[in-house]
Amino acid sequence: MSVSRRVVLASALGLAAGSVIRPAAAEAKFTVEAFQAAQAAGRSIVVEVFADWCPVCQRQKPILSGLGAEPAFAGVLRLVVDFDTQKDVLRTFRVTQQSTLIAFKGTVERGRSVGDTNAGSIRALVQSSLS
Repeated sequence: MSVSRRVVLASALGLAAGSVIRPAAAEAKFTVEAFQAAQAAGRSIVVEVFADWCPVCQRQKPILSGLGAEPAFAGVLRLVVDFDTQKDVLRTFRVTQQSTLIAFKGTVERGRSVGDTNAGSIRALVQSSLS
């Protein structure tokens, strides 16, 4: 799986800008380093366990993308775990199903859901990462 130039450029710009300017939240592939750095910085994080073949995941993605475009959620870091290839990450988070969403504020897990496609409850889960 390759990283798009947009993701690399957005990451570089985000690092250069520090916490002064936060672009709209975008999805990025989960890495342990990115997750640990975000936790250490006390960031709001949503871990999205995704599979290309999963219809529930496909319905969650536009909801999460829409939230990421809203100013209130611009500071939320969304890290996507590939259900089929990142089995070590699944074990770390004790995840057994794709379509799992986990919200963190720094090192504290604020909530999780599995198989949820309700925009209101997904919004509430992401909102929980802000406080």
